[in-house]
Amino acid sequence: MMLTIITINRNNAAGLEKTMKSVASQTCSDFEYVVIDGASTDGSVPVIRQFEPLFQDRMRWVSEPDTGIYNAMNKGIRMAAGDYVQFMNSGDCLAGADVITRMYEALREKGFPSILYGNMLKEMPDGEVRRDRGFAGREITLKGFIRGSLNHSPAHIRKGLFSQYGYYDERLKIVSDWKWYLQAIVLGKEKPAYTDLDVTLFDMTGISETNGSLREEERRKELEALIPSGILTDYDRWHEDMERAERLKRYPWAYKLTCFLERCLFKWEKKKLRETIKR
Repeated sequence: MMLTIITINRNNAAGLEKTMKSVASQTCSDFEYVVIDGASTDGSVPVIRQFEPLFQDRMRWVSEPDTGIYNAMNKGIRMAAGDYVQFMNSGDCLAGADVITRMYEALREKGFPSILYGNMLKEMPDGEVRRDRGFAGREITLKGFIRGSLNHSPAHIRKGLFSQYGYYDERLKIVSDWKWYLQAIVLGKEKPAYTDLDVTLFDMTGISETNGSLREEERRKELEALIPSGILTDYDRWHEDMERAERLKRYPWAYKLTCFLERCLFKWEKKKLRETIKR
């Protein structure tokens, strides 16, 4: 089995129905579906049973108490039989009926990378849809990752990586997927591949999108635990200057002018220093 799609849900029957309908509509059937329900009491279980026959023997599910989002995701990983896993939480949808087929084609074309990601369409609370290409194939560095992240739902992740880098940290509430990527990509050796394909439609009303202060607090604590203090101190001191330089480079004339002024000031400082020494 190439792929296991994992959906976690708790008391979101309407979102779960939307997600399961999207997965069931795929023209490709060479995947399995795992649903982890957190003992919902809102009618989610009847939704699961309604869609289960559409997957025949390619679907497994549980409905039982869990200790949080990442505990449920880890359950899904352990149940998965696919070479790759993809996480689509209740409320999220695949962006088209042929998405899995096209992602399989991209996996083959790119030599079956450990992580393959595409685009995520963000469904905003006001109904607007925005395309997020993430890093869009650019090198993923510490600087880029401290403030950003690799989108989770449009990624196919080789299941074996969880044995290599560990499972999601269940102590964290909303940034454990970010932490896992940080360990596997920035601090590890994984080189994600990118395909310019709209993979998922992401519901932007989830906890990770509505609690920015908690997200930043958790990220900072994990950075302080994982990154040497000298490197993190340098980042804190210089990241704004680096971002300004990057913005200036978009306008070559402004960047050259800034460099010229900096050089003139440097020469002036050297001249003043020589004069002071002579005195």
